[in-house]
Amino acid sequence: MGDAPPEQRALTAGTARFVVLTGLSGAGKSQAINALEDLGYFCVDNLPTSLLPTLARFSESDGARVTPTAVVVDMRDPAFLDEFPRALASLRRRQSLGTLLIFLEADDNALVQRFSETRRPHPLAADQTVLEGIRKERTALARVKQMADTVFDTSELNVHELRRAFRDLPRVGQDKPLVVTVLSFGYKHGIPLEADLMFDARCLPNPHFVPALRPLTGRDRAVRDYLGAAEATGLFIDKTAELLRFLIPQYAAEGKSYLTVAVGCTGGRHRSVMVAEAFRQRLADLDGVRLRLEHRDAFSE
Repeated sequence: MGDAPPEQRALTAGTARFVVLTGLSGAGKSQAINALEDLGYFCVDNLPTSLLPTLARFSESDGARVTPTAVVVDMRDPAFLDEFPRALASLRRRQSLGTLLIFLEADDNALVQRFSETRRPHPLAADQTVLEGIRKERTALARVKQMADTVFDTSELNVHELRRAFRDLPRVGQDKPLVVTVLSFGYKHGIPLEADLMFDARCLPNPHFVPALRPLTGRDRAVRDYLGAAEATGLFIDKTAELLRFLIPQYAAEGKSYLTVAVGCTGGRHRSVMVAEAFRQRLADLDGVRLRLEHRDAFSE
């Protein structure tokens, strides 16, 4: 990541509600806009430069509330170089937007390799080599690069690393929590397709075979007491919760936006519900996590 000019570094205070992405072809703008969409931004790719002020007005259309918006504008628009400085100045005059201009670049070797892998022509190299097109575009965008608040060099970044970089970028996504859903379910009703991690609680004693407990759920005290009396239940919860406390921050560090932890038993009514409730208590203090609890099958019968 490059350094912005001193007069622009001051702009990093506060939150960017309008992010403009530009830069070299092949530098990763498409991946970057996808990362911002995952962070909750309304995203538009390849917008004509002349429409930037219109999109800004649209993002402010709900009174004083600004919809977080990200847009890619670049040399695919023939009028980009002529119109962008004026359009950017118009955006920066709208103080409520907190406009952030991010310029993506990469070294020649990385860009040549990416064009070779995708087999796409460089937009400025119709009758030239890819390298000549890259150098022509780099020269043409030198002025735009100087206007940027943040310069990203993506030469050494893969898709996942670029996404993490955007999540951690000041003023963009560093405060967005990882949403973790703890989901109880019954195997006889089918495995949840959305599960990222799945734990099988069918190894624990089954309250279904106790007539007085059968109509209850894992939320009821009698069921919790019955399961808690078995040593295996405490060990299962302790060891699995310890594993989850290790794993969840690793997923967050990888830039994952949401994670579903599924706990299953036969019917999804007793054991899985009790264990899922216990996981919610054990994981409640994790930083940077928004915890949800869902019982898919507990009340379906």
